[in-house]
Amino acid sequence: MTTGSFARLVCGRRTKWVVLALWIVILVFAGSLAGKLGSVEKNDNASWLPGDAEATQVAELQKQFQPDDIAPAIIVYERPSGITPADQQKAAADAKAIAAVPGVSGQVQGPFPSEDKAALQVIVPIKVDTDGWDKIAGVVDQIKTITGPGENGLGIYLTGPAGVAADSASAFEGIDGTLLYTTLIVVAVILLVTYRSPVLWLLPIITAGVALTTAQAVIYLLAKHAGLVVNAQSAGILTVLVFGAGTDYALLLVARYREELRRHADRHEAMMFALHRAGPAIIASAATVAIGMSCLMLAEVNSTRGLGPVAALGIVVGLLAMMTLLPAMLVICGRWLFWPVKPRYGTPEPTATGVWARVGNRIAGRPRTVWVTTTVVLGAMVLGLLQLNANGLSQEDSFTSDQPSVTGLHVLAKHFPAGQGQPVVVIANAPQQDAVRTAFAGVPGITEVSDPVVKNGLVQFEGTLKDAPDSPAAEDTVIAVREAVHPIPGADAKVGGLTALTLDINEANKHDNRLIIPLVLLVVLVILAVLLRSLIAPILLIATVVLSFAAALGVSALIFRHVFGFAGEDTAFPLFVFVFLVALGIDYNIFLMTRVREEAREHGTRRGAVIGLAATGGVITSAGIVLAGTFAALGSLPLVAFAEIGFTVAFGVLLDTLVVRSVLVTALTLDVGRWMWWPSALFHHDPSVDAPVSPAPAVLTPHSD
Repeated sequence: MTTGSFARLVCGRRTKWVVLALWIVILVFAGSLAGKLGSVEKNDNASWLPGDAEATQVAELQKQFQPDDIAPAIIVYERPSGITPADQQKAAADAKAIAAVPGVSGQVQGPFPSEDKAALQVIVPIKVDTDGWDKIAGVVDQIKTITGPGENGLGIYLTGPAGVAADSASAFEGIDGTLLYTTLIVVAVILLVTYRSPVLWLLPIITAGVALTTAQAVIYLLAKHAGLVVNAQSAGILTVLVFGAGTDYALLLVARYREELRRHADRHEAMMFALHRAGPAIIASAATVAIGMSCLMLAEVNSTRGLGPVAALGIVVGLLAMMTLLPAMLVICGRWLFWPVKPRYGTPEPTATGVWARVGNRIAGRPRTVWVTTTVVLGAMVLGLLQLNANGLSQEDSFTSDQPSVTGLHVLAKHFPAGQGQPVVVIANAPQQDAVRTAFAGVPGITEVSDPVVKNGLVQFEGTLKDAPDSPAAEDTVIAVREAVHPIPGADAKVGGLTALTLDINEANKHDNRLIIPLVLLVVLVILAVLLRSLIAPILLIATVVLSFAAALGVSALIFRHVFGFAGEDTAFPLFVFVFLVALGIDYNIFLMTRVREEAREHGTRRGAVIGLAATGGVITSAGIVLAGTFAALGSLPLVAFAEIGFTVAFGVLLDTLVVRSVLVTALTLDVGRWMWWPSALFHHDPSVDAPVSPAPAVLTPHSD
């Protein structure tokens, strides 16, 4: 089906009602299913870890020794003047009561006194199941109710993996609603400012809501019956993508429809032209995002790999809604939607003499000077990458504000060995247990090794780290343990535990960065080449994408270090920022260059570049602000990793829309001229080869098909 026949089907005088009825039926069925998505989420450790990593294998083998997936909570009782008998009795009574709390699995250990006699420690094993961290937070709350805040100078702190998980769950609480409501507000404000209409903003938001509900229903069915893996991260990002990308498509379509209403007296005809002209760009943009997100399926980290199909499905459903439901509703409602500034047939197109038309005409005067200067400025921003430290975040550095679990870690480290409660785990074949234990205990950085536990021909040891388990020194110790036990003949020893998991996740993230970033660039290059029927334009556009990404990363690294005071970045930070900036930001390249190519066929490349910028500059800016506002909401979370992603994507999108797409790409197009389209027919038959650029016309006349 061609875009022309598709457009006639979607917005025909009778078929528009069929489209609306079909979506109403879909929404009725999808509504009940979408609400069940949370019931099929898998938030256990396995859904977040690298699938084949050594620490992941150890976590699986540990089920033979303890069937439940455990996250220990560590309770520290501190009295600087010295623990009293009453403190000892309270800690023992608390430990006994805590053992009966649902969700506590295994023996509660302690209380153990510290060497300085100023603190006690109780270790509580908490079961982690597919309900994940939310359930842990509930168990932690019950434990805190039992222990109380401490009285008469006794401080009580809850920390360890379970404590950190509870604080993280609290940070994520309401994230879906926060992102959703922020997006709604931003979209409404931008559309009100852009079109000055009190009602038009409702249709894109309604369509995005229908798309999100439908996408959640489809993903629920696939997770329930086809084995699709969904966790809290992918479900949350789904909201951002469907609303963010879907609204971009809506902005482009509405802008083109508004333009065509000035050229056509009949609104059905205007929408058919709008879909016919804007449809290929929107479809290409969605295909780029969907295929780019699908590349994540090659990731080693399970949480990253699971995000791929979920995000791709969300984009596809969002595309279908914006290409069918939105145009049908726009045509049904008619021109009054744009009140009080209704686009009347035959009136001048405002964008032809607007801000971006004037910017384009100024760029046309000295395009080479503009793109060289812009490139130098962006290159200077890239130097900020020298401050990038994407080597992972410790638990202490993972929050933007003080958290109870982090305070507890400081107290724990003051009185006990830093690694107590979060041991290094070694599992090996039982006949070689003596050799394994000797090698394990001989590693510097391991202060104590437990007695062996033997089951099913395997032996398990736990070693206490000298250093904090999330420190670089502890990771070096894990590496040393692996080097010590791996060579033992016949032992088949494997090393795991929290520190090993962190180490393996970081290494897997670095592998994913090296693999997926070039792959996404290749996908984008191919799609641009097919869409623009050119080789030169895609290469230049990809170069601007890389420059824009690097500049955003460089500036962000400087701000993180010298303004916000963050210690570093998560190892997955470059990949997530790249995927969001490039896969979503490429929309703006496509929106701009498809319009430039369309105008170049009639007016020539140089004049087409000015007209294309005038026509799309406003909608690209609006779309960029919507995306930036959506991702900026992540900065409201007290988690450094999400705050950094939110800030960098928001800054990068604004840089992309206001400078790179609108100024740098336009200047390059003006300077390169018809060579942008080599080797297509347009390169050989440019209507105005080497002709001077004249200002964009004030009235855009109808195009011929």
